[in-house]
Amino acid sequence: MSIYEKMHSGEIYDPGDRKLVEEQGKCLERLYEFNQTRPSEAAKRQKILKEMFAEIGKDCYIEPPFHANFGGKHVHFGKRIYANFNLTLVDDTHIYVGDYTMFGPNVTIATAGHPILPELREKGYQYNIPVHIGKNCWFGAGVIVVPGITIGDNVVIGAGSVVTKDIPSNVIAVGNPCRVLREVNEHDREYYFRERKIRWEDC
Repeated sequence: MSIYEKMHSGEIYDPGDRKLVEEQGKCLERLYEFNQTRPSEAAKRQKILKEMFAEIGKDCYIEPPFHANFGGKHVHFGKRIYANFNLTLVDDTHIYVGDYTMFGPNVTIATAGHPILPELREKGYQYNIPVHIGKNCWFGAGVIVVPGITIGDNVVIGAGSVVTKDIPSNVIAVGNPCRVLREVNEHDREYYFRERKIRWEDC
């Protein structure tokens, strides 16, 4: 099994492999270029993102600074995805995000982990498990998602939550560790925040 196959297989491997480090360096140079763009350079940002990501759909917006281990090389974004400041994607293997999903500031999605056994950590070993996020999700500020997690469609993850287990579709989930609070329901069709009513005629 090659080092690249190990990277995406869930097996432990050496992330300090020379070929990987060289490839990662090229990705990070492009990421640096993205983060140095001016707010007025929207077209340039879009061009760089298309070069950086494995896939990125139409009308995605990522607010710099953006951080990613491989500069988005293993990230698959649908369309109309929005990310606020300091989105961190530990994309040592694949991260999949569905259409219309929104990330608040300081969200971290991680695919990489390290063995519990100290002897293996001394050697710098790592493993990577992909993360899957559905369509039309909203991640509040400071959410952390650990490796191997699957999150369904239409999910709201409350600010500061740490997602350590899979989350089903159409729910609001909060806390550390993150747990399902309730389902999205008819009340949410009438109120958008506390007792503030949705004016459907304006939507």
